[in-house]
Amino acid sequence: MQLNFFLQQAFAQHALIAATLIAIACGLIGSFVITRGLAFAVHGTSELAFTGAAAGLLVANNPLAGALIGAVLVAIVIGVLGVKERERDATIGVILAFGLGMGVLLLSLYHGFATQATSILFGNIFGVSTTQLAILVVLSLVVSVTMLVLYRPLLFASIDPEAAAARGVPVWGLGIIFLIILALTVTSAAQVVGTILVLSLAITPAASALQLAANPRTVSVLSVLFALIAADGGVVASLASGTVKVSVFVAAISFIIYVLARSGRVLFAPVRKQS
Repeated sequence: MQLNFFLQQAFAQHALIAATLIAIACGLIGSFVITRGLAFAVHGTSELAFTGAAAGLLVANNPLAGALIGAVLVAIVIGVLGVKERERDATIGVILAFGLGMGVLLLSLYHGFATQATSILFGNIFGVSTTQLAILVVLSLVVSVTMLVLYRPLLFASIDPEAAAARGVPVWGLGIIFLIILALTVTSAAQVVGTILVLSLAITPAASALQLAANPRTVSVLSVLFALIAADGGVVASLASGTVKVSVFVAAISFIIYVLARSGRVLFAPVRKQS
């Protein structure tokens, strides 16, 4: 009864729509995040969205705009400074340490209520307004369309960048564009599960899909499916419980899917070899 009542309320419907939009975007980028070795970039960009939110709150009383601008700037800096793969993690670590320090400083200079900025760290899906939902729709459409348009060259550049460069594919430019798309997706997801648990949607579903399939298109489809199950399932489970936060269920469902996928790969590996 409690769940049925909540599902009829606008805040729950907004939460489910937001979760679905974020899951699709995260599912689409997830396989490329893993293939390109950008898991730490997701972590760094998601946490530095907090710094942008604090700046936006201080300058224009708009934490979401600040988070978006900050995340994009960080993505560009990572793309420019971390061109070589072996340098990328160190570059992200340096930027992350400096950025979080700046975020704390900016937040200390703001004398109003800073819950709008700190909510990006922990998420507040049941507080998504109609305006925020519209922004999420636009961001998700931009991410989805861009990923679909760039799918083939980005896949080529991700799997074999040297061969792609030799064939005239703009590997460096595609890398920058992907990092910007990653930043937009991560910032959008922060409103759903918070920056701390954004890995649950941006990485874990794709990691699960890679346990079950090798074909890139199949991996992308499974990644989106698993992200949808985790995101929407987390919202419904949180509504049903009435006390446990969405982020807890999203992380738990994502992890369970990964464990099941990994177990399935191990169990069926002998059968695959015999066939």
